[in-house]
Amino acid sequence: QVQLVESGGGLVQAGGSLRLSCAASGRSFNTLPMGWFRQGPGKEREFVAAISPSGAGTNYADSVKGRFTISRDNANNSVYLQMNSLKPEDTAVYYCGAGRFSGTRRYEYDYWGQGTQVTVSS
Repeated sequence: QVQLVESGGGLVQAGGSLRLSCAASGRSFNTLPMGWFRQGPGKEREFVAAISPSGAGTNYADSVKGRFTISRDNANNSVYLQMNSLKPEDTAVYYCGAGRFSGTRRYEYDYWGQGTQVTVSS
């Protein structure tokens, strides 16, 4: 079992920045591919970014490339999402996932946190 707890969400103006954190406990964190997904109002949960267990490999949705950066600290069992140049369309609940592959599909992730709300005002 893996437990995930997200933090760092909030209200920010367009153009601003936020850093999300996800703390993991349970299985060996350094063996887990990790990802961030988001779900906006009335929308399906969508892929944002993913990172390999070592941190050497990353993958991003086209909509966030160049603005968001995913990283991890295996010594502290944490994964982060640095979000810059935020836009109103980034408003969503952001979820951290741990899975079998650092892929782009929900079914590739077995464990999820409770989510953290990010609201970007125009």
